[in-house]
Amino acid sequence: MMELNEILPFLIPAAIVQFALLAYTLYHILTHKTYKRGNRTIWLVITIVFMNFTGPILYFLLGKDD
Repeated sequence: MMELNEILPFLIPAAIVQFALLAYTLYHILTHKTYKRGNRTIWLVITIVFMNFTGPILYFLLGKDD
């Protein structure tokens, strides 16, 4: 079994990228009024519930209207 010390150098950058993507997605949702599909409430719920890369990626693929 792998020890935490072996995995940690990979987990820290992944966590930083994940939270940066989540923060940018939430900022974008809250500052824009139009979306390809759905509305602000739906995208906030999807992004927060699936915040481990899935929600933000879904938003940028399906919801962002720029």
